[in-house]
Amino acid sequence: MKTRWLYCAIVVLGVALWLLSVLAWRTMPLFPLWWGGVVFGATVPIGLGCLWWYRHQRTTAAFWGVATLVYVSWWQLAVFFCQAIVWDTGRVAVARTGLAGLFLLGLLWLVYLLERGSDFYQRLALQARQENAAGDEASATWNPLDLRAWYYGNRLGTRNRKLDQSLLGLMTYVATFALAFTLFSQLRGCRELYESPAGGGEQKTVAKRVQVKKVVRKKFVVNPYSAIIFEVPPIDEVQLELEEVTEHAYTKGYGEGAGAGFAGGTQRGKVRFIRLQYNGGDWDQDQGIGGDLNMLIQYGIRTQHKVADKTEFRQIVQLRNFPIGKSPPLVYMTGQRNISVSANEVKILREFVTDKHGMIFCDNGGSRHFHNQFLSLMNRVLPDVRPVPIPLDDVIHRVPFQIPYLPYVAPHGGKEALGWYQDGRWLAYYHPGDIGDAWADG
Repeated sequence: MKTRWLYCAIVVLGVALWLLSVLAWRTMPLFPLWWGGVVFGATVPIGLGCLWWYRHQRTTAAFWGVATLVYVSWWQLAVFFCQAIVWDTGRVAVARTGLAGLFLLGLLWLVYLLERGSDFYQRLALQARQENAAGDEASATWNPLDLRAWYYGNRLGTRNRKLDQSLLGLMTYVATFALAFTLFSQLRGCRELYESPAGGGEQKTVAKRVQVKKVVRKKFVVNPYSAIIFEVPPIDEVQLELEEVTEHAYTKGYGEGAGAGFAGGTQRGKVRFIRLQYNGGDWDQDQGIGGDLNMLIQYGIRTQHKVADKTEFRQIVQLRNFPIGKSPPLVYMTGQRNISVSANEVKILREFVTDKHGMIFCDNGGSRHFHNQFLSLMNRVLPDVRPVPIPLDDVIHRVPFQIPYLPYVAPHGGKEALGWYQDGRWLAYYHPGDIGDAWADG
C-alpha cells in the first residue's frame, strides 16, 4: 500500500513539474534551454518505461491512455528540440502534424467513451425494466452518455437517438478542442519585454575617405644626339592617383554610453529579428536558418551589437503583450499571397506603430497581389496617412550605410520604396522587390 502511494506521489510530482516547465517555456522569453532539455528529455526514458509496464501489467484501455499522454509529451519535446536548434520550418511542421494527431486521438477517445458509456446505461436500463414489473417510466435525465436523455430523439430533429448522441458529442468535442487550442496558442504570457543592448554611439553615415597619393613617373636620361626619337616629359611632371579608402568611422549605436548599443538598453538586451505571423498567406517565407537568420548574423557582425541566437515570430495579437517603452522597434512582414487580418488585429497594429513607436518593415516576396494586399492593410491601419516614395537621400537610406540605389530582385510592386510618415518618423516601410531573397541561401 505504501509503495502504491509513493508511486502515485512521484507520478503527480513529475506531471506537475512537466506542466510548470511547459508553462514557463511558453511564457518566459529567456527560458533556459538546459532546463527544458533535462525536463522534456526525461520524458523519453520515462515514457518508454511506462509503455512497457502498462503493456504487460495493465488493461488495454489503461495502456492506450498512457500512450496518449506519452504522445503529448514526445510531441512537445519534438517542438522544443526544433526550436532549440533554430529549425523554424521543422518546428512549424511538427507542431501542425502533432496537433492533427492529437485531434484524431481525442476523437477516437470520444467514440470509445460514448460507446462504453451508452452500453453501461443501456444495461442499467434493462436491469431496471426487469426489476420493475410494473414498467414505470424512468425520469428524464440530462446525462449525455444515457440514450434516454430527454434531448435525444425528436428533440434534435431525428428519431435515431444514437445518431443524436454522436452528433452532439462531435460538435461538443470540436468546439472544446478549438477553444482549448485558441487559449493555449495565446499563452505567451501577459507581458513580454524587448530590451536593446546597452551602449551608445552617434547616428551618422559610414564615412569614405579619399586619399591623394603622389605617384612620380619614372624619369629617363636620353642622349639628345641619339638617332632614337624620344619625347622627353617635363622633369617636374607628376601624376595624381586617387585611391578610395573606406574608413569605418561609424560608431555603432545611438545615444550616450559605452560600447556598441543604445543608451536606453540593458546589459542583457539583444537585437532581435521578429516577423509577424498572419492568416491567409505564406508569412514564414525564407524564415530561420538559411533565411532571415543570415541577416541577423550579418547585422551583428557589421554593427557589433549583441544579437539574439535565433530569429522569432509573433502573432499580431501578441504585440499587445509588449508594454510601451519595451516594444520591438521593428517587426518584419513578408509573403506573396493573401493577408487576412481582423479588426482587432488592425487596432493592435495601429497601437504598435503609433503609441509604442514601432515600425513595420514589409517585403514583397513575389507578387503584385501581395503589393495590393499590404497597401490595403495599411489603409486600414493608418487611414489618415498616405504612402509616399522614400527618397534615397532620406536618413533611412543613409545610416549607417549609404544606399546609392534601391536594390531589388524583381519589381513586383514597383521600383521605389514606399513609406508611411507621421510625426517626424516612418511608421512603415514597404520594399517592393523581395529584398529578403538577398539574404536567403541559394
